[in-house]
Amino acid sequence: MSDASPVRSPAVASRGAEASVRSVDWWGFPAVVKEREAKGYRPKPLDDRLRRERTRTEVRLLVEARRVGVRTPLVYDVDLDKHRLILEELPGPTLRMLLEDPKQPGEALAGAVRSFGETLGRLHAGGISHGDLTSSNVLFPDGPGGRPAFLDLSMGARTPGLEEMGIDLHLVEEDLKALSSRAPALVREFHAGYRAGHPGGAKDVLARAKAIRSRVRYA
Repeated sequence: MSDASPVRSPAVASRGAEASVRSVDWWGFPAVVKEREAKGYRPKPLDDRLRRERTRTEVRLLVEARRVGVRTPLVYDVDLDKHRLILEELPGPTLRMLLEDPKQPGEALAGAVRSFGETLGRLHAGGISHGDLTSSNVLFPDGPGGRPAFLDLSMGARTPGLEEMGIDLHLVEEDLKALSSRAPALVREFHAGYRAGHPGGAKDVLARAKAIRSRVRYA
């Protein structure tokens, strides 16, 4: 934990369900400050504990994901008391941007989705689930032909069970179906990549994702 402050602190660039994110210059490096904001509807002791735990979880899993070969932003600074992280700002489009771009060549998009699936497989094989795997949390710093990076692992888990990994797959499948008319082919590419990244466990996780789809459909 550090008391250092970024060189520049502009207005909030984006605001999610639980955190605000803004771009800063961190001693010459492009970075983002992510701060988990207080929720007035929760008792303060509970709110402080949840924000602290999610900040700690995010840091731990960002670092551990890199150890198993999955690219994530570098962690520059952590302040648990302020529920604040300063992270490397990675360039490139998100998967959502690629899916929503009508000019994106089909072959390039298929390759990006397959690479994404392989990277998720590697994450799961390394004993980590993401927990909030939407197309906005997947970035391609080197363009659609490069390896993806994963953002925001604060809802993830270490040594996840089949259910947690199946939910990751289910979220991806639903996102692909919602955002692209090429979804059936892209889901197949995603599954093929996942099998390549997690050869020892993909069969069971894919079966669990299918079971989750059935539960959701008939709920």
